Amino acid sequence: MGDSQQFEIWKKDIMPVLTSKVEEFHMLGYDRATQEDVWECVLAKLKKEKEYVRIHHLVRIILTLKITDYMTFLTIGAYKGPNWFDGETEFTFGDK
Repeated sequence: MGDSQQFEIWKKDIMPVLTSKVEEFHMLGYDRATQEDVWECVLAKLKKEKEYVRIHHLVRIILTLKITDYMTFLTIGAYKGPNWFDGETEFTFGDK
């Protein structure tokens, strides 16, 4: 895919599509869905593309995004989050 993609430039143009997808997720009961999370999920899917992605393909990916794919993305992101047990952070309990 390379660095020649212009997803951030297109983000402003496709904001109505992102808004529509977030509203769809809200209607399905997923009230915590945000435009930024949906955007990050779509970008993660597009990283797998080997060819240059056109804007109509980007819109199609957003419109066909399923709630299961979105929730899987969030779950994997939670697992990849900060490691609480890496030993760098010292936890204190009480007044100690």
